[in-house]
Order: sequence, then C-alpha cells, then structure tokens
Amino acid sequence: MRKKISVDHLEPGMYLEQICGAWIDNPFWRSRFVISDPKDIAMLRASKVREVWIDTSKGADVWPETAVSELRADDGTDLDTDAGLATPRPALDGMFEGSASREPVPIAEELARAAQICAAGKAAVTSMFQEARMGNTVDAAGVADLVEEISNSVARNNSALISLARLKTADEYTYMHSVAVCAMMIALARQLKLSEAEVRSAGIAGLLHDVGKMLVPLEVLNKPGKLTDAEFALVRDHPTKGHAFLVESRNIDPMALDVCLHHHEKVDGSGYPKKLIGDAISIYAKMGAVCDVYDAITSNRPYKSGWDPSESLRQMGLWASGHFDLPVFQAFAKTLGIYPVGSLVRLNTGRIGVVIEQSKGALTLPVVKAFYVVATKERIVPVVTDLSVRGCKERIIARENPDQWKFEGLDAMWSTPSSP
Repeated sequence: MRKKISVDHLEPGMYLEQICGAWIDNPFWRSRFVISDPKDIAMLRASKVREVWIDTSKGADVWPETAVSELRADDGTDLDTDAGLATPRPALDGMFEGSASREPVPIAEELARAAQICAAGKAAVTSMFQEARMGNTVDAAGVADLVEEISNSVARNNSALISLARLKTADEYTYMHSVAVCAMMIALARQLKLSEAEVRSAGIAGLLHDVGKMLVPLEVLNKPGKLTDAEFALVRDHPTKGHAFLVESRNIDPMALDVCLHHHEKVDGSGYPKKLIGDAISIYAKMGAVCDVYDAITSNRPYKSGWDPSESLRQMGLWASGHFDLPVFQAFAKTLGIYPVGSLVRLNTGRIGVVIEQSKGALTLPVVKAFYVVATKERIVPVVTDLSVRGCKERIIARENPDQWKFEGLDAMWSTPSSP
C-alpha cells in the first residue's frame, strides 16, 4: 500500500516511493529506496519537499493518523481520503513559473531557467554516477524527469541551455558533459523531424551515453598529461562497460543502450568498440557521435582549453566525410547555427563582437553584440545588431580566436541577461 505522509513523519526503514512537488527540490537522484540513514531524512526535511509517498509493502508503516492519503483506486488514480474522491495523481510540478511551457522565447528570457536546470542536472548526474560506482542501477524515472525539464528548455530556446552547458569547468566536465549531450540530442532530434517519443528517447540516450565512465578511475579521466596505453585502453572500454551496466538496470530505453555502446563508432569503420561502417550504425548513434564530439572539443578539459564554437563546427566539417554521417552533421550545424552562440566574429565594419542569439531562418546572419573596434584597438559600449534585419549592411567576414584576443568577460556578454 502506498501512503502520502509528511516528511516530519519519516522514519528509518520506510520505503521511499516518490517525492511530492518539483523535481528540482528532490535532494536525491533516486526516489525509490529504503531509508536506512537518518541523514537522508534530515536532507529531505531541510529541502523544500514537504510530503512524500511511501510503500508500506516494501518498508515500515506509519501510525494511521499520520497518513495524509492512500493510493490505489481500482482505476489507478489517487484516492484522497480527506475528500473521499478519486483524483488524478499530480503531475511533476515545474521548477518555477513557466518551466513546463514550450512556447519559444528569446535567449535572454530562458538563460535564468536554463542555468537552474544546468545546476540541478549536474547535481543529478553526479549523484547518478556516485550511485553507479556503489553498484546501484540507474533510476529510469529520475532520468525521465530530468530529460523532461531539459526538453522543455530546449523547446523554448535552442541555444540557452546548450550554450550554458558549454561553460563548464574542467572539473565539471564528466558530469556536465552528459547534460550538454542530452540537450543537443533533443535539439538535433527535433531538427531531424523525429517523433516526440524519439525526442525523449534521444534525450535519455544523451544523458546516459557516458555512464560507462563511472567505471574508469577518476585519476585517469582527469589526468592532465598523455595517457599510457593501459590508461587509454581503460577509457576506450567505457562504451562496453556502460552498456553492460545499463542492461542490468530496469526499464532503460533501447535507444540509450544503442547510443551508449556505439557513440564512438565512425562511418568509415575506424571507430570503436565494434568498428561499424556506414549504415551499420543507427541514426541515433550517429547523432550521439556528433553531439559527443562537439561538446568535447568546445569544453575546457584537464589537458586542453575548449575551442571556439564556430571554429569547432568548422573543424568537424573537415572531419565529417570519415567520422560523421553527413546529413546528421548538416542537421546539427543547422540546429546550432553556422556561428553558434558565444562565437567571436569580425564584422565588415571593422568591429569585433560575440554572437548572442540565432536569427530566424538565416544561419549566417545571427544577432551580434559588437564591443571592440579593430582600427583604434578600443572597446566600445556594446551595440546589439540583428544581421538578418532587412537593410542591415553589416556582415560577418571572419571567425576570431578568443585565445589570441584574450578579451575579459567575453562569456558574460551573452550568458548574463543583464550584461551591457
């Protein structure tokens, strides 16, 4: 029997079945386990969660007067004992107002929400990896909740969460990489006109594609120098180990199993672990390969700094014929734009600026915030220009390497809504 109780009535030995309220308020990655540590109860009481569902058939019960309601009407709905009426089980609440909406919004309106999701996603994936290292399987329901939040954000604005996830530090890479690839897989799936069911599956696959790395020693994953042959073999084995781990988990989406095992395959057969060629690789694994590589080369790592987003796409285009499926890569480039958000560009007016948003229907004409004049070598008050507006004379004439210019506060120019 399932019962909804106040967190104040939780005791060790109870089986926690479900957290009531917003997903982001859940202090745990999993929501189905026997509470054995009083610290877990303290964490719940310190959170914003006020009520939980327990399953008395799997753990300890409570005194009858402490139960708020019981679940299990004949039709599967909640039975509210106070009202005596069967009511639908409440859906997952949004993190804050508007989070469940999918109405398109400008990037400035989505950045705050995307930042919240990135932070919560990092915490969730970190917890998932820690659980996996302890031998616990993946909670499919928890994965689905996180993917839903990411999916809604990407629907509102393609660039916000994807671009923010790129700003991870080297120490965050292992965990934030999963969040970033999840968001890109969702955006790419929609660009490829896949069904919404496939979009959700693609998000789950992106979130879980690198779970095998939790079995690789951290000192190897974070090693700043060149790996030894033995260390490199450990890293190369992560798709196989991750796939085996997911097989042991319950209700894992088949697409996640496929992408986990095959996201390092290349269309020319030079990838691993199976050296698959061309059509032997599923479209989903081909999507995973593109998203995985883009986030890897644009992110700061212990052994290198990330590349500029626009330069990264250019380099990937040079590799595409042997590494990636060309139609999938072209769809990916269309998803991000030829000059993704955060790219440093030079305009034909002699100004340098950063791309802050994509314009509608014009891949080479984004919205640019110009802040530097090359001729005078001076920073100016930033000027925002939508290059796609009819009559606009400004055009991008070159990509610029941020490492050469070393501008301070470059990322803040697009990632902070209130920045000038």
